[in-house]
Amino acid sequence: MSQDTYKIDGSKILNHPDRLMQWVNAHTIDEKLKIDPIYLEIAPVGGCNHRCTFCAVDYLGYNAANILETQMLKERLTEMGQLGVRSVMYAGEGEPLLHKDLAEIIVHTRSIAGIDVAITTNATPLTDRFARVALPYTKWIKASINAGSREEYSAIHKTSPEHFDRAWENMANTVRIREQLGLSPGEPALGAQMVLLPDNANTAIAFAKRAKDSGLDYAVIKPYSQHKKSNTKVYEGLKYDDYMTMEQELEALNDGRFHVTFRSSAMDRLKSSHAERYKVCPSTPFMWGYIMATGDVYGCSAYLLDERFNYGNINKESFAKIWEGEKRKKAIDFVENELDITECRQNCRMASVNIDMVALKAAQDPERMLAEVNAKGIPSHVNFI
Repeated sequence: MSQDTYKIDGSKILNHPDRLMQWVNAHTIDEKLKIDPIYLEIAPVGGCNHRCTFCAVDYLGYNAANILETQMLKERLTEMGQLGVRSVMYAGEGEPLLHKDLAEIIVHTRSIAGIDVAITTNATPLTDRFARVALPYTKWIKASINAGSREEYSAIHKTSPEHFDRAWENMANTVRIREQLGLSPGEPALGAQMVLLPDNANTAIAFAKRAKDSGLDYAVIKPYSQHKKSNTKVYEGLKYDDYMTMEQELEALNDGRFHVTFRSSAMDRLKSSHAERYKVCPSTPFMWGYIMATGDVYGCSAYLLDERFNYGNINKESFAKIWEGEKRKKAIDFVENELDITECRQNCRMASVNIDMVALKAAQDPERMLAEVNAKGIPSHVNFI
């Protein structure tokens, strides 16, 4: 097995015993409404400068007019921190760095709201100025660079081959800025990820080597997961049996400074339906949420624009009113009693979390199980479940 320092190919949900025991002991709807999310994904903007062939949210239209207003978002983030939200990843349906105030928002998220911050970006808009402001307040930055050569990258990202060079140069420069600021290696952690496709599989080793040569802390090779609403169908039904042998070659790149996470567990899960592992999604609508660039709050990123999962809009009311409101109350009842889990996206973002939560609920002594897990140590980036 390849190294996975940050448990990217697993779940860190069991390292949150307080929130989990609140969930285990919640029986009434009022008790369930009081379970605040550990993790939120927020889309600062709806627009994107790339049109990746594997994009799961292409059906949303890449609307550049959708932008979260800075002051409003900062007020909501302060409130989220007070409620108990522990981490925010800025990513979403657009390229987050296209928001002109994102560095300012990140500083507020960490220093005022007390929430851990992460960014997933294509790295082409990653400027020197942004890095110098945001790095001290960020836990990790992961660049989506989905090939190891300019040609494959250009075809997959549907952009100029020069963006391939720019993305790597920007990440290497961010490594240098981290050193100049006197920040420790790995704080924040800087990495790159590649969605493994037939189009780029022959460049996966080159991708990982480029990540290492750029001074990054890690690289991730992850599987594609078909979104039910996506206009992209070219990779539907993709299997990974023929690609598993590359894990050993990737392991040879691991050393004390750099590691590759080959997400073999996630690839293995594609061989069977998630409905075979759990019948009800326990993480939704409790442990996480998604905020679109329109301000709409959803319980699951796989169901954007589906009103059954829409709880409200942060432009119109506070996060607390949304999270404890009537629409979420109805969503809890729907997910627990009506949702057909086979409708869900295969190998969704919360699959590992769901598996761990189902095991906890089935345990004879949940508190003891959690105590034993946490006695083994707390993983890095624990709040990014």
